[in-house]
Amino acid sequence: MIRRTPDARFEGLVDYPFEPHYLDIDSTPLRVHYLDERPDPDNASGETVLLLHGEPTWSYLYRHVIPPLVAAGHRCVAPDLVGFGKSDKPTGRFAYTYQSHLDWLRQVVFDSLDLSDVTMVCHDWGGLLGLRLLGEHPDKFKRVVATSTSMPTGDREPSGLLSIWLQISQRSNPFVASQVVDRGTVTELDPAVGAAYDAPFPDESYLQGARQFPLLIPLTPYDEASEPNRKAWEVLRTLSIPFLYVHADHDYGVGEGRATLGEAIPGAQEVVLENAGHFGLEDRGAEFAAVVGGFMAAN
Repeated sequence: MIRRTPDARFEGLVDYPFEPHYLDIDSTPLRVHYLDERPDPDNASGETVLLLHGEPTWSYLYRHVIPPLVAAGHRCVAPDLVGFGKSDKPTGRFAYTYQSHLDWLRQVVFDSLDLSDVTMVCHDWGGLLGLRLLGEHPDKFKRVVATSTSMPTGDREPSGLLSIWLQISQRSNPFVASQVVDRGTVTELDPAVGAAYDAPFPDESYLQGARQFPLLIPLTPYDEASEPNRKAWEVLRTLSIPFLYVHADHDYGVGEGRATLGEAIPGAQEVVLENAGHFGLEDRGAEFAAVVGGFMAAN
């Protein structure tokens, strides 16, 4: 079965004036939502920015990042991953695999939207998926901005924080997306913003993608995604495209995280986003947008 969150759940969201766009995934009944915000043709830079969210967020995470980038002349595309936001949500946990998420995302951004010369901005699971796509399709990307993410291979012992998150994600009853986001911010989450993060999930049947994501993180060298991720890392270590890691100073870390990306990717730059947590785009969205825009202008 598939759940489609009623449109009424998304009415009147604070700071989210964007027009919805939808496309269907071939050979499936799945419909995916994405934002496609474009600049005035007289001010267009020709640059495309792909913004990939993580868990349990959706394209709403980028609401303060998109307008400044569009004002600077950039096209911004922000899909909602299957199971999140306005995209469809299978109710069966086994529908969600690392590979299925990659296949769905690949079809959206490459097969359907035909994006190329992309500046990818990826957060949390947006990086676990986006960095794999980068490793498998390096010719499609022009720059990368990664924040609070990595691409684990299961070759390192899971951190204690990850172990705690695995327990919380499976045992929380109810699982409340806004509470997860609030715990990962330095500033207090506004109730209206919290409601927007809860909007995609009217009840537990809509939450199976969010529940399943933590279980898809490779924890051993033999997990489904471990070897494909290793092969992607081999490509990432040879990249010559500009790469920026934005590290939030109060981030609790994800997987192999900051050190892996900073050390393994040639010429990777780093910026510290101060007074920001794991969901630093909630704490410092405007500052993050300025960092992305400055990085694009300089590279």
